[in-house]
Amino acid sequence: MSSQEEIKIEPEFSLFRFQNDGNEIIHINKQVGQGLIQFHFGIKGKAKFIFNQGNYALELKEEKSLLFYNPQKELPLNLELAPNSWMVSVIISIQKFHSLFSSEAEHIPFISKENSDKKYYKEENISPSMAIVLSQIFHYSLNPSIKNIYYKGKGYELLSLYFNRNEDPTAEQCPFLIDEDNILKLKKAKEIIIANMAEPPGLQELADEIGLSLKKLKMGFKQIYGDTVYGFLFDYKMDYARKLLDTGSYNVNEVGLKIGYSTGSHFIAAFKKKFATTPKKYLMALNTNT
Repeated sequence: MSSQEEIKIEPEFSLFRFQNDGNEIIHINKQVGQGLIQFHFGIKGKAKFIFNQGNYALELKEEKSLLFYNPQKELPLNLELAPNSWMVSVIISIQKFHSLFSSEAEHIPFISKENSDKKYYKEENISPSMAIVLSQIFHYSLNPSIKNIYYKGKGYELLSLYFNRNEDPTAEQCPFLIDEDNILKLKKAKEIIIANMAEPPGLQELADEIGLSLKKLKMGFKQIYGDTVYGFLFDYKMDYARKLLDTGSYNVNEVGLKIGYSTGSHFIAAFKKKFATTPKKYLMALNTNT
C-alpha cells in the first residue's frame, strides 16, 4: 500500500505525506516553482532525490532531514521512495518564510543577507521533539473538518523545532512519552533489537534495559516507529535477509540462521509473508536478471 497526500496549509505553504508500505520503489514527480524552500523529513526507510535528469542524486535517510533552496532555478521533486518508507515534506515560498522569521533573519543561515541569493543545502538529524510531531502528522485521528487547522499547527511547529537547534524544548505533546529522555530510550530500544536480531530480548527485559515501563515501551515505540517492537523487527529482519541474498554470498539456510531462524522452513514462511515469494524464487529471479 502506498499513499501521497498534499495539504495546502496556506497560499505558498504546503505539507506532503508520502507513504510506501509496499515492496517496490515508488516514483514521485512534482513541479516545484522557483524561490520555494523544501524541507524533507525521513521518518522510516529511505528516499532518493534525483536531479539534472538523473546525473545527480541525494539520499534521505531515516531520522534525517534535508533542506533545499535555490533562488536561481526550479528544483522539481523527482523522488524515489524505497519500500517500507515514510517521509514528510514542507514546501514554502521564501516570501512567506521571511514573513515568519523577518525579525530573526540573522538566526536563519540561508535567509541572512549574505546568503539571500545563494543556493543552500543542508542535512540535519531529526531531533526527538521533531520526531514526535512527524509521528503525529502520520497518526492523527481527528475529525476531517479540523484536519487543515491541525496540519497548519503541525507545519508551523515543525519549522520552529527545525530551527531551534540550541535549546530543544521538552516535548510534552504525547502522553506516553512525556519528555525527550524517553524518546532517546526508545531509540536505544530500537538499536538493541537490531543489534540482537537473531536473539532479541523479551519486551519486559527490553523495557528494564532502557529504563521505561512496559506500557511506555509498547505505546511509545508504536508512536515513534509506526509499528510494534516485534513488527518493526520483523520488517527489519526481512529487509536485511533480502540484502544478504542480494550479495550472492549466502544460501537460504545461512541467511535464515543469521537473522535468527533455526529452521529453514520458518524462514521461508516468514520471507514469503513479507515479499510474497520464497527466498529460492527470489534468488532465481536475481540470477535471471544479472
